[in-house]
Amino acid sequence: MAAPKTVLITGASRGIGLLTAKRLADRGHVVYAGMRGLTTRNEGAAAELAAYAPGASGTIVPIDLDVTDATSVDRAIEGIEKDRAIDVLVNNAGVMPVGLTEGFTMKQAEDLFDVNVYGVMRTTKAVLPQMRKRRTGLVVSLSSVAGRFGMPYFGLYCSSKWAMEAYCEALHYELEPFGIESVLVEPSGHGTDLVTTAPAPGDTSTVGEYGDLSNGRDRLLGMFQGMFDQRDASTDANNVAMKIVELVDMDGPRPIRTQVGHDMGVSALNDAVAPIQAELVNSLKPVYTGAAQ
Repeated sequence: MAAPKTVLITGASRGIGLLTAKRLADRGHVVYAGMRGLTTRNEGAAAELAAYAPGASGTIVPIDLDVTDATSVDRAIEGIEKDRAIDVLVNNAGVMPVGLTEGFTMKQAEDLFDVNVYGVMRTTKAVLPQMRKRRTGLVVSLSSVAGRFGMPYFGLYCSSKWAMEAYCEALHYELEPFGIESVLVEPSGHGTDLVTTAPAPGDTSTVGEYGDLSNGRDRLLGMFQGMFDQRDASTDANNVAMKIVELVDMDGPRPIRTQVGHDMGVSALNDAVAPIQAELVNSLKPVYTGAAQ
């Protein structure tokens, strides 16, 4: 078994985040489970994790953390660092809007990016200074197969994941000299509540102009929910949690991207693009490291 690590998870009140907190604790790690409304909206989730911890070999500490609030992020991470060094950050908090892309308002788009993109940036920027000083660390960010191609009715979600992937991959190369890894996990559809909580387009007037196409959202969500209701092992969200645990326990070097679940062609895409990206990065390295002078 790998040596116990201190892990901070965002969005740990439900779904993959909650499962990952439990699975990491099962492996003996010290887990800080970040969530909003620790004593209000998510009081039940915090109690569930606190009750689970005594039966695990590790520890789970629910903490209040809102990835859209820089003060909340800084306060949570500074509090943890006073007690113990954060070895791993798992950027899990995310939202999945579904519907006609034109039908989402600009406010909805801004709110989405505040969680899926800027939330990742806030938490990552908050942990990196201490990781760089220690010259070790791991940042695991939850992307999606939707972060590798565009899909109808998932336009906003895909765009947020594309942006997150670019940010996290750039960090992967820049942080390498400090012994820090930034890696991505790309799940396909898994049985969480993302389907039942998916925000709908707010511009109903525009949506109505699409006629029967406006019903595409409900049809797609119904298809996914029907698939999850079959409870096939391949769509079990624990698969994603266990893949995250595997990355945390790995000695490294870790792959930049790890796909989980129904492939949907993403592995082939990643394999095809990897050597092209590697060639580009290798050609630039002498320039940005100063070795070309």
